[in-house]
Amino acid sequence: MTATPGNPPTIVLVGHGMVGQRFLEALAERGLTGTHRVVVLCEEPRPAYDRVQLTSYFSGRTPEDLSMTDMAFIAEHGIELRVGDPAETIDRDGRKVTARSGLVVEYDVLVLATGSYPFVPPVPGKDAEGCFVYRTIEDLLAIEEYAKNATTGAVVGGGLLGLEAAGALKGLGLTSHIVEFAPRLMPVQVDEGGGAALLRTIEEMGLSVHTGVGTQEIVTGADGAVTGMKLSDGSELATDLVVFSAGVRPRDQLARDCGLAVGERGGISVDERCRTVTDPHVFAIGECALAADGRVYGLVAPGYEQAETAAATIAAEDASFTGADLSTKLKLLGVDVASFGDAHGTAEDCLDVVYSDSRAGLYKKLVVGRDGTLLGGILVGDAEAYGTLRAFTGSVPPVSPESLVLPAGAGAPAQLGPAALPDDAVICSCHNVTKGTIRGAVTEHSCTTVPEVKKCTRAGTGCGSCVKVLGQLVTAELEASGVEVDKGLCGCFAQTREELYEIVRALRITSYRELLDRHGRDGARGGEGCEVCKPAVGSIIASLAPAIGASGYVLDGEQAALQDTNDHFLANLQRNGSYSVVPRIPGGEIAPEKLIVIGEIARDFGLYTKITGGQRIDMFGARVEQLPLIWTRLVDAGFESGHAYGKSLRTVKSCVGQTWCRYGVQDSVRMAIDLELRYRGLRSPHKLKSAVSGCARECAEAQSKDFGVIATSNGWNLYVGGNGGATPRHADLLAQDLSDAELVRLIDRFLMFYIRTADKLERTSTWLERIPGGLDHVRDVVVHDSLGICDELESLMSAHVAHYRDEWAETINDPEKLARFVSFVNAPGTPDPVVGFVPERDQMKPDLPLLDIGLRRPSEDDLLEGSTRR
Repeated sequence: MTATPGNPPTIVLVGHGMVGQRFLEALAERGLTGTHRVVVLCEEPRPAYDRVQLTSYFSGRTPEDLSMTDMAFIAEHGIELRVGDPAETIDRDGRKVTARSGLVVEYDVLVLATGSYPFVPPVPGKDAEGCFVYRTIEDLLAIEEYAKNATTGAVVGGGLLGLEAAGALKGLGLTSHIVEFAPRLMPVQVDEGGGAALLRTIEEMGLSVHTGVGTQEIVTGADGAVTGMKLSDGSELATDLVVFSAGVRPRDQLARDCGLAVGERGGISVDERCRTVTDPHVFAIGECALAADGRVYGLVAPGYEQAETAAATIAAEDASFTGADLSTKLKLLGVDVASFGDAHGTAEDCLDVVYSDSRAGLYKKLVVGRDGTLLGGILVGDAEAYGTLRAFTGSVPPVSPESLVLPAGAGAPAQLGPAALPDDAVICSCHNVTKGTIRGAVTEHSCTTVPEVKKCTRAGTGCGSCVKVLGQLVTAELEASGVEVDKGLCGCFAQTREELYEIVRALRITSYRELLDRHGRDGARGGEGCEVCKPAVGSIIASLAPAIGASGYVLDGEQAALQDTNDHFLANLQRNGSYSVVPRIPGGEIAPEKLIVIGEIARDFGLYTKITGGQRIDMFGARVEQLPLIWTRLVDAGFESGHAYGKSLRTVKSCVGQTWCRYGVQDSVRMAIDLELRYRGLRSPHKLKSAVSGCARECAEAQSKDFGVIATSNGWNLYVGGNGGATPRHADLLAQDLSDAELVRLIDRFLMFYIRTADKLERTSTWLERIPGGLDHVRDVVVHDSLGICDELESLMSAHVAHYRDEWAETINDPEKLARFVSFVNAPGTPDPVVGFVPERDQMKPDLPLLDIGLRRPSEDDLLEGSTRR
């Protein structure tokens, strides 16, 4: 079949990935879709999707969630989108493209956006059964299916995609290995120090890393399936599954076949306008293009710039692409990794400013010039400052480099707000949006919210790493313009969480309905509220319950309807619809008889058991109707709820202290038990974690907790505002050499002051940095009673302690509450058939069915539903 050229002129796009989709949007923005016929030949069986977030499929996102293609946009602009029908030949003399289906399209302009393909090292056995690449959704589906019958997986390549692939294999339940030829992980993005911090953190997650070795051969069994790998150091690694993620190469074969010039190492040669140097009618953008600066760019942001440049050139606008910012911020296996500017310090006479904490997995390096100019940097473990630091690159920051790398709690870090950034600072590198453009969106285009600014400028619509700075800029610009910024909790309440807390406390309001009807926004009164304010208000009422005369039981009356899913069933919902059960084990101390009870329950109910980082035992796989039966046996054995599901105290870890350890100077186990039993069930804006160490060796890691205690020869030191997880923070020393009574009194005050003044879902670490005056102010209030409220804070805590009731015991003794614990209200005895399990390592794991994506090959005249042909 041959399409008639005629009028209008035709633009053919070969490839429909992220860059291809951005090119289509750029055409539409310039009105070219109204004056041209636009045909897209897409090889994959689905339109453009977010390849950057590919690994999130294993976290529950579907291929539809990853899609970047609005079919209404395709239809509105008359774009002929053909999926599963790639271009196979190009006739440049006749300006024709032939697709796999036999379709022939004559073009006036041809744009190649064919992307890249995974590089597979030419080792023996590379094509064996059990070998995969990690590039498309189809690759992930194949890996997921094969992993069902595998126990061990190995990833060849320790770069970005390699680490993501290793995390995916681990998430599928496989023992995972990473093999990297370079001496460190992510050798392009991080230096030796950053690689060491990343390695340590990843190994602590249970992944095995082999650096400085290459893959020599894939070993197979008699059936031709993978059984292992031979490495260059002579060792052999047993594995059932191999994923190659050793980099990518430009997909330029189509260009080579039609005589377009390509680089020595691949890539279609283009000029500054992204037009091929061989043929003025052909453009190349994205990972298949060798840019005018001699570089093939593998990041999405430069690809977007190239898409804009090509569209602008086609529209006869003045545009050029001469290079791009390679800064990037990633979250790999839950670890923040970022690099920007001259990260490796290649500039002459540059200097390094480094902060490293191997214990916390933190590494921060700034590269500065002799004159103080910030040239670049590397951040591992904590990339919170990435947006601001990257924006300052190429200029002299208004504070010293040392203050920029010190983490909160390790000194007095500089707080650089958006006002310190110059207007030409690039805030969004994905779409090259400057601070001045964002300010203009507010002042000239009357944008008043982050979503409005996103729509106006595209800032924050790429990787998302700039959204926090974007929000700060919007707020600052609105305030500078005299506009009152709405800081209300949500659309239902104009008040902040702190203000609502004071209203509830002062007026003794005991129900969400009363609070909404009396103090909600005019349009919200009498309504149902929203999913933001209901759990927040429920938490406020629960934390103040004894003082205001409300029930502290979260499943009582109206309170039950305010709870999130986990609180609603007093257990943590897991990805297959089952729940986990975590009984409280105060201080991590447990008698053998209780250990046996947990083992018997797990055995009898077929539960997966795992020891948690908080020194207790988690039991996974309980069906909702089994929860009360499990709780009954636990309560009968002396256990109670561990509140792993709630925004409340989780655990108080401890070392063995002076009772057993020859270094211990205080009884840390006793103190941990006392504190956990005192603060159990305390509802707060976010979860609370604590630990008690018996000496300065700090084996309980108290300085990474919301409140941590370290023994001294004279008593106890109290640290506050620490945090592990995705954004680590060292806790700050609040007071030292405290007696038992002094310690408990200060913790009482600290926790109640935090609950009183924190925002919704705000950890103590974030709260301590946000609250005006920071640590000094908190110390003045909590230690020195500068506001005269300490008696009240202590009274509120005393009321909580006196009125504590175990939620599991309350539930199993209330037949009305038990009625909610069913999978189907109309068939109470019927278990959910979707919740299934398969065996693994003498236990079981969720049986997660593969998505049925229902693909079909296109017929000769097939167009994707929703698209049109002119």
